[in-house]
Amino acid sequence: MTASGGLITRIVVGAALIVVACAAVWYGGLAFTALVTIAVLLMSAEWCVMHGIGRGFRLASLIVLAFTGGVAARQSSVDAIIVLAASAGLLGLFMRSFDRQRAFWLAAGLLYCGLPMIALIWLRGLPNTGIALTIAVLAVVWATDIGAYFTGRAIGGSKLAPAISPNKTWAGAIGGVVAAIITGAILTSLAIGPTVDGDVSHIQTIVIFSIIAAFLAVAAIVGDLFESWLKRRAGVKDSGNLLPGHGGVMDRIDGLVPVAVFAAAIVAISGITP
Repeated sequence: MTASGGLITRIVVGAALIVVACAAVWYGGLAFTALVTIAVLLMSAEWCVMHGIGRGFRLASLIVLAFTGGVAARQSSVDAIIVLAASAGLLGLFMRSFDRQRAFWLAAGLLYCGLPMIALIWLRGLPNTGIALTIAVLAVVWATDIGAYFTGRAIGGSKLAPAISPNKTWAGAIGGVVAAIITGAILTSLAIGPTVDGDVSHIQTIVIFSIIAAFLAVAAIVGDLFESWLKRRAGVKDSGNLLPGHGGVMDRIDGLVPVAVFAAAIVAISGITP
């Protein structure tokens, strides 16, 4: 496949995924929970294969995550976190007697996959602001990824972390953060409406959410680098091959993993909403 053909495939698949995600967020309820849970189950399968975790424990991980998603949707996020943490600890301890090193990665994988799932389900379930906040979180991640990709290709320059991901550059990272800031400012402006003359609170709100967007963009970049480190450690190029032009599910949503958790924590602790 040529470079231009690969880029076109990447854009088409990426656009299709965005449409599906936005539709699921809009409908909410079972549609959103199902999409998030399926994505997490696929990501968990990739994680287990990447770390050489056997089929029995791989299946156990899928059962735990599916059950945790149900608890998050039907009960509460706190209950879901308790179920996830307890299951990760118990499975890790049980596997420790067979394989101490992989036991850690089994437990870590459950937390890595499960926490963002709980965070997204909780965010979408918030009354009045659930749709807006969830779309905003996804949009910031998408903007960061798109901005970093095209800025990095256009400018190039110094490598961001050559030992981990040789293709990522500082220019791309800065472009991703700038794109996220612009996206955050635009979404906040649309959410709060036009600025009234002499009212600085609107501008302050836009600035606050732009700063949050910048922080989340950095988290997305770190999440991307972390997944690159995992792949380099495992000696694989992609986490999978399910998504043409993107690789695996983990390759596509690695930046969303920390962003979803941080965004949910920010909302829960501060109660800030547009």
